[in-house]
Amino acid sequence: MLTPQWLDQLRTRITLSALIGRSTRLQKAGREFKACCPFHNEKSPSFTVNDEKGFYHCFGCGAHGDAIRWMTDHQGLSFMDAVKELAAEAGMDVPAPDPRAAKAAEKRDTLHDVMAAAQGWFVQNLSAPGGESARAYLATRGFDAHTLQRFGFGYAPEGRQAMKEALGKFPEAMLIEAGLRIEVEGRDPYDRFRGRLMLPIEDARGRVIAFGGRILTKEKTDAPKYLNSPDTPLFDKGRTLYNLHRAAPAARQSGRMVVVEGYMDVVAMAAAGIGECVAPLGTALTEQQIEMLWRHVEMPILCFDGDAAGQRAAMRAVSRALPLLRPAHSLRIVRLPEGLDPDDLIKARGARAMEDVLGAAKSLIEVLWEVERDAQPLTTPEDKAGLKARLMAHVDAIQHPDIASLYRRELQDRYSEFAFPKRESRWQQGGGGQGGPFKPNPPRGGGRGNFQKGRWSPIPESDPESLERLRKAIAGGARDALSAAVLAGLIRWPDQITRHAEALARTPGLDPRFSLLLDCCHMHEPLESAALASILADSGLAIPGTAEYSGLRFGFLNPDTGADQAAEDLVQAVDLLVERPVLEAALAQATARFESELSDDAFAEQQRLLKRKLEFDSRLRQMATRQAASS
Repeated sequence: MLTPQWLDQLRTRITLSALIGRSTRLQKAGREFKACCPFHNEKSPSFTVNDEKGFYHCFGCGAHGDAIRWMTDHQGLSFMDAVKELAAEAGMDVPAPDPRAAKAAEKRDTLHDVMAAAQGWFVQNLSAPGGESARAYLATRGFDAHTLQRFGFGYAPEGRQAMKEALGKFPEAMLIEAGLRIEVEGRDPYDRFRGRLMLPIEDARGRVIAFGGRILTKEKTDAPKYLNSPDTPLFDKGRTLYNLHRAAPAARQSGRMVVVEGYMDVVAMAAAGIGECVAPLGTALTEQQIEMLWRHVEMPILCFDGDAAGQRAAMRAVSRALPLLRPAHSLRIVRLPEGLDPDDLIKARGARAMEDVLGAAKSLIEVLWEVERDAQPLTTPEDKAGLKARLMAHVDAIQHPDIASLYRRELQDRYSEFAFPKRESRWQQGGGGQGGPFKPNPPRGGGRGNFQKGRWSPIPESDPESLERLRKAIAGGARDALSAAVLAGLIRWPDQITRHAEALARTPGLDPRFSLLLDCCHMHEPLESAALASILADSGLAIPGTAEYSGLRFGFLNPDTGADQAAEDLVQAVDLLVERPVLEAALAQATARFESELSDDAFAEQQRLLKRKLEFDSRLRQMATRQAASS
């Protein structure tokens, strides 16, 4: 049986560009390949192949598909022949035919007939005399005739047996299996949808697989406002996104995909000219739906209602996405004005206002920070510690090591700035008390340089006294084992400097040699170890020797370590280097508070931070030893 899971595995084992490149000349274009379309004559390339997303697309003629579709449409093979040829190439065995699977496929085809007939009946009912209440409701929404026809609005009349009578050519068992009728033991089956405005839910091929219905009679207070079909052989709500078959082509043109809460929001957005919208179906956004979105765009936008329920739904989606994050694939989040859904906003302020809101979508990490920061008052040390614990719990959910490390670093920086705000020193205030002129901050790490015309410039060789002061600063204690090890690692792997430049530039108290390395990030030529050694030597400095970090045997210092492993080890070491001054500043602040107050609370806080400092040192030793052993 060729299950969807087996076919997905087959697609992932085939490199689409290599397959298409056998008969079509492809050119690399960023993260994709481009070519003149093999399906129609053209002079300029409009045909693209994306290996990450696993599909090809022509913006000229609309040709679109995956590896199997390429074999059927371009090579002229039947579906099964295409599957067999690709499976042989991928080293996979094609599952043997299963009579039960064939029977299930036949049943699915028959259920499609049932759903198509039901959709036709619903549409017919909308224009009939009995559909007056549904038409009146649609008039309040302001949808034009084109929108009503495009989305297939219909009406399910009152009456428990109306559908059975209308679709009498289909057996009762099929209507029940399709989710259109409900069977209750000891009672006659009855219609699931009654007295509701109906919308068809379609699959990726545009076939009706389920329905959603909105209640129209206010007297039915115990009935749900929206009712969807149950899961059936055709419909799995956790693996279906409403309107995806229409939104996907629009997303390829706009480069974005917007996720709203419900199908009526999708229709309202489309009526306002925003067609690249989809919605989950009665559940929080699932892992499968997130992956479906990523096949079309790398940063889908979640646009949920501005009420508390909408924001909870957004955070549930964020929690689902965190373990799935991978390079260049994430979510952006929109927070609508409180109390408004997309339709309300468009009606009140117009489509331009909605575009403005979408344009201001925030990154996932920004939303995580804001939500947790504002979740509860942060007036005590325990409150602040709780904030950090919640933030780090989110980080722990991220499975990709590089992304987890970057999230941890960014959230720790935000937390530190929030929990331990910097106070202006006398030097910053003018050095002479009140009335002194304001002076700019010196460079990070007390590094080399003179402040000229608003920027720091390197110390020239003609200023030997400044260079000597720099050397004394290093000799005076700025050289510690961790800094020296990271310095040596960055010089050994210079392509990693840019990766860590921003975090290191924000870290106070670093060895001044870091400033020299960070200055080199702006050079046009590729960084090389020998050139960095020369730059240090020109300032009278040297590459850290093994004696400076003799107690730390990091993997990135081992000549046998590969580039990928060295990069991963450096991430962990730089994380420690960035975390250390934050911890030390907090400990110094707690110690000063204890010395001034001599209170039990101040002493407890100081002891807690001392314990954290000991744990930090232990982690550092363990990490260095573990990396050395693994190398």
